[in-house]
Amino acid sequence: MNTEMADKIDLLGMDRSALEGFFAELGEKPFRAVQVMKWIHQRGVSDFDAMTDLSKALREKLKQVAQIRTPRIVTEQKSADGTIKWLLEVDQHNFVETVYIPEKDRGTLCISSQVGCALDCSFCATGKQGFNRNLENWEIISQMWVATKALDADPKRNRKITNVVFMGMGEPLLNVTHVFPVANILMDDNAYGLSKRRVTISTAGVVPAIDKMSAELDACLAVSLHAPNNLLRDELVPINQKYPLEELLPALHRYVAASSHKKHIVIEYVMIDGVNDRLEHAQQLLEILKGLPCKVNLIPFNPFPGSSYRRSSNNQIHRFQRVLLEAGQNCTIRKTRGDDIDAACGQLAGKVKDRTGRQKKYQEISLDTLKV
Repeated sequence: MNTEMADKIDLLGMDRSALEGFFAELGEKPFRAVQVMKWIHQRGVSDFDAMTDLSKALREKLKQVAQIRTPRIVTEQKSADGTIKWLLEVDQHNFVETVYIPEKDRGTLCISSQVGCALDCSFCATGKQGFNRNLENWEIISQMWVATKALDADPKRNRKITNVVFMGMGEPLLNVTHVFPVANILMDDNAYGLSKRRVTISTAGVVPAIDKMSAELDACLAVSLHAPNNLLRDELVPINQKYPLEELLPALHRYVAASSHKKHIVIEYVMIDGVNDRLEHAQQLLEILKGLPCKVNLIPFNPFPGSSYRRSSNNQIHRFQRVLLEAGQNCTIRKTRGDDIDAACGQLAGKVKDRTGRQKKYQEISLDTLKV
């Protein structure tokens, strides 16, 4: 990016409050924020000259001091089941992935919040790419902007985005500075107008940020639990070593108790053959979730190159579910979507200039495994 562009203020990632502050500094009325939000997010316009209900003088001023950056689509892959995956360039060295999942009664967009991921969960391809940086506001909301335009441009798809989940690359609650304003844009009636029940933020268990979300953001919460005890969760979800179940579970109870309309939490549980899928694990899960309003979502493990894990059998997944259902626990099994284009849960990798050295270490481990 040239120096002139770098010096300009980006409007794509500003929520209404930020836009109102921006226009106030220009000596303009607050309603200009609403006008510009509608142009950007509802009409998909990134050219100030096309914003015809703004005065010519204001449009010229905006061109001098502001910009609307959008990422370059590197590839678009379409799955046999209708899932679409976009690879987006966010800078010269880094690329993130965004996935659209069409269903009978909804269209869900899975968006990324970081370039790579620092948490290194053992069953997730993203973590093996290492970590580079947090995505900025505009880089996160641009995934919605790009997907909306792409879907609108193809009449054969005839689908709309009704739900957004922060379940792509990265840990959203390690990037709340940028994730929370984007969630507000998604729910703003002057932008995408999504219901608070249709915006979900997933976390591996960043306890202080769960409390912060409870106080500051009215959206749904999903928790990547994946294990019913600390010993196993330390292995699968290493952040458990910092925020063990004894700290995470009370935070979830606080989250639900903080508001009368936050009815339940989604508990995500990946099913890995012989690792966390035994019936004793189901019983332990029931015990730790006792009294917590939640829905358990069982996710068949999606393999990726270099992983030694295997997906639990369908029979074992259903046996595990039956234990939970018979005890009165709401429990569903997630249907695997987009695995033929590596777009399923846990398979997003993108292209990351790794600052952690994790890619090299993981490649060495994988090569050693192949030699055995």
